[in-house]
Amino acid sequence: MKRDTGMASIAQVGIFQGISDLDLSRFDHRCVWKKVDEGQTIIDFDDPSSDVYFIIAGDVRIQLRTTGGREFILADLREGEFFGELAAIDGEPRSANVTALTRTTICIVGAALFREILKASAQVSERVMVLLARRVRDLNARLLEHAVLDIRHNLYAELIRLSIQRARGSQARIVSPPPYHHVLAARIGCRREQITRELRAMEQDGLMQKARGGLILPDPEALRQRIAQKMQELG
Repeated sequence: MKRDTGMASIAQVGIFQGISDLDLSRFDHRCVWKKVDEGQTIIDFDDPSSDVYFIIAGDVRIQLRTTGGREFILADLREGEFFGELAAIDGEPRSANVTALTRTTICIVGAALFREILKASAQVSERVMVLLARRVRDLNARLLEHAVLDIRHNLYAELIRLSIQRARGSQARIVSPPPYHHVLAARIGCRREQITRELRAMEQDGLMQKARGGLILPDPEALRQRIAQKMQELG
């Protein structure tokens, strides 16, 4: 990782923007700014470090790896988001691997400084608590899906989760850029060949369309209804 001195203040970092109950500039000299090359590991499993990383630009991937080498993708994070806070809070070794998907700029805040800021600013503390609660809810939803749904309906749920509205006023959503099949497989815990088969079936049923730059979900509500119906059948 290469040190970068281009960022002026921690107050410009994602979650700290607009904070009014604390002068964040007095912490600037205790932060480290770095550039990370694409494909570089930022945090590895069981690392004893406890820093918190704030993404200034770029994208990173958080994933778990089994002892057999199988990987499971937990999340992709982008500019404005952060990671590493669990080790800063509880002091335990890292629970996941974090790798840069693109050339990424990060602001590194030590655990002691992170906790100091949380104690000093009610606004920052509330933002962190809200974000952690959202992450727990998202993980709970994914855990339920993996526990009770088959691969087809897990894929429906994951595509909806990855998608954004295609155009203002349109119900259609798009997953862009189109994800690699092995990446989707790592997200829902199956084989790449199963993803290929299910995407082909979705396309034949009119539930998904391939387009330049992404996968289009023309009727995401239909996918949600299928997921809900499957949940009821299993409930």
